[in-house]
Amino acid sequence: MSLDTYAERRGRLETYFDKTALTAWAHLTSDVKVSGIRQTVREGRDRMRAVFMTWLPADMDGATLLDAGCGTGALSVAAARRGADVVAVDVAGNLVQIARERAPSDLYPGRIDFRVGDMLSAEHGTFTDVVAMDSLIHYPMREILDVVAGLARRTTRSINFTFAPATPLLSAMHAVGLLFPRGNRAPAIMPVSQPRLIKAIADDPRLSSWRVGRTARIISGFYMSQAVELVRR
Repeated sequence: MSLDTYAERRGRLETYFDKTALTAWAHLTSDVKVSGIRQTVREGRDRMRAVFMTWLPADMDGATLLDAGCGTGALSVAAARRGADVVAVDVAGNLVQIARERAPSDLYPGRIDFRVGDMLSAEHGTFTDVVAMDSLIHYPMREILDVVAGLARRTTRSINFTFAPATPLLSAMHAVGLLFPRGNRAPAIMPVSQPRLIKAIADDPRLSSWRVGRTARIISGFYMSQAVELVRR
């Protein structure tokens, strides 16, 4: 992995979610009224989270889950409710603080360990399962592969992640977004070809003990994300 490139992207995401978009993100992930566009994103994220929860075991007693890019913690709470011990990590410290404040008192502290940091850090330990929901949509395919391979070294059962699918609609939206001043937009979303990514996973020797399981695409207005499940062979 190009550490400089990964670190630079991670740094931009930290600044954006910790400062520029903190209030908007806090509202988006709550039940307060938001604009029509943001409502479509909220609904899309809710549907994607539901997909991942159907892929994870119904009974997670004894399971350990890494919520890689936990944001304000909704998926962490859902997994902890099933009995998982969750390490919830995000680069944006202010989002993690919101997650701590929102977490039900019967789950946190205890079932959920919220942390500020890099999802690739070995300090987080090893896990049966990993979920990285919309954490990799800002990375090109090569870096997505590197991140997934890094997570695979510390995971024993499943890795579930999303990426931004390269569709004509998303590519057009991406191009339009680049016309706005840099200070007024989120770090760029990087559309990735699904067939190319799936083939790259199959061909990557670092992932030879993993296979692609289920996939799902969620489209909701301005939200478009592709989920992939990797399972141990």
